[in-house]
Amino acid sequence: MKKRIVIAIIALAVLVAAALLFFRRTPFHYSGVAEAVEVDISSRLNDTIAEIFAEEGAPVKKGQTLARLTCDEANLKHNISQTEFNRAAQLLKTTAGSRENYDLKKNAYDQAALQKSWCELVSPLDGQVLYKYYEPGEFIAAGKKMLTVADLRELDVWVYVPYAELANLSVGQEVKGYLPEADKTFAGKILAINDQSEFTPKNVQTREERTRLVYGVKTRFANDEHLTVKPGMTLETEFVK
Repeated sequence: MKKRIVIAIIALAVLVAAALLFFRRTPFHYSGVAEAVEVDISSRLNDTIAEIFAEEGAPVKKGQTLARLTCDEANLKHNISQTEFNRAAQLLKTTAGSRENYDLKKNAYDQAALQKSWCELVSPLDGQVLYKYYEPGEFIAAGKKMLTVADLRELDVWVYVPYAELANLSVGQEVKGYLPEADKTFAGKILAINDQSEFTPKNVQTREERTRLVYGVKTRFANDEHLTVKPGMTLETEFVK
């Protein structure tokens, strides 16, 4: 008899614990993939890469030099144009010089100085290097991206809600985010609400869900602990009413 009572008590305790675990937090109704503001850093010159100073995953500061090109041709043009500009400046002080020649040489020097400044690639923001596409010693063509940097201090998440939910949503409204893997919550807000319906994106698992007409809602979350949430992670969301 006592054994049955003990078993009943243990079973009841397990059920209570399960119930507490289930109701421990408010359920989240929507989820989306976290996206960061990404910036591709591309070369403006056809040249060989001399050095890359940041690896994937490395934190970077705005204005920090991330890579340097060899720039033999750019440096040569800069030195020649500087010499010619200095000579034109001296001649302008005498009757042998002309304003037209001075302006031409100055323009050439300014262009050469600008191209020389492109020999160093700098970060346009505080963030983290997500991708590195080249290695030192490789040739890179103008316009090709060398690195991708992301600002992880804020993350955007698109979620998709049915028409019936739109009346409860507004731009600026508070949103709660939850990352199950780390059991962390994040404060956020609604940035934008699409005014055109669309089919649920293909990354939704079930075919039934993908055939529903929904409205995209862009939410943004503060990510002060940027080592916790990274682009590509799924963030569950709840709209605060």
